[in-house]
Amino acid sequence: MNRFLVTARWDVALQVRNGFYAATAFVAAFWALIFTHLPPLDLTWLLPPMVLGNALLGTFYFIGGLVLLEKAEGTLAAQVVTPLRIGEYLAAKVVTLTALAAVETVLLIALLVGGRFAVLPLVMAVSVAGMLYCLAGFVTVAPYSAINEYLLPSGLYAALLWIPLLAYMAQWHHPLLYLHPLQAPLVLAEAAFAPVSAWELAYGVGYSTLWIGILFVWSRRAFSRHMLASGGGD
Repeated sequence: MNRFLVTARWDVALQVRNGFYAATAFVAAFWALIFTHLPPLDLTWLLPPMVLGNALLGTFYFIGGLVLLEKAEGTLAAQVVTPLRIGEYLAAKVVTLTALAAVETVLLIALLVGGRFAVLPLVMAVSVAGMLYCLAGFVTVAPYSAINEYLLPSGLYAALLWIPLLAYMAQWHHPLLYLHPLQAPLVLAEAAFAPVSAWELAYGVGYSTLWIGILFVWSRRAFSRHMLASGGGD
């Protein structure tokens, strides 16, 4: 626990120093400005995909940025030879970035719709989506040491992750979408703004948990393959 807390504090300091918090505030202000100046239309149906789409930057891409920074500065190579466990390293990043995304989202939604949403499903949706994004982002960035190498594959991964969000906005429904890992957080996000059935809530929590476990194991293997073997860099 001590190692995790120390690593989490270091990650927060690194995020602040490199402008991640400032970027988060800018994005939140941008969305608030857009939505508060739109005509009085009922856009509630768009909020679930917006919530999950907005979280991508602060989780998937921020963890990619953190890992690339650590590789460039040599701090990742130093951490590899400490007693810090791989799981603690990953958990510190996932928890701090997901917490940042959750706070940003709740504040933004409260500004946009006031109290007309359920806080618990919203926090759950952003939390599980944030963890999925972070772990998928780590798997994506692990093989790379430079931003120019990373950008193209990261865009392809992000597009794959966004399939349920695009289908939702296009009003396209298909049972196979429920196999996609991001469909479960999307159902939880819907529950924040409208009632959903009990089985959908169970699916949202259970399937998200399953995929978080799968991606955590995948991330550990990616760390061992691309970072331990090379001393923290490629």
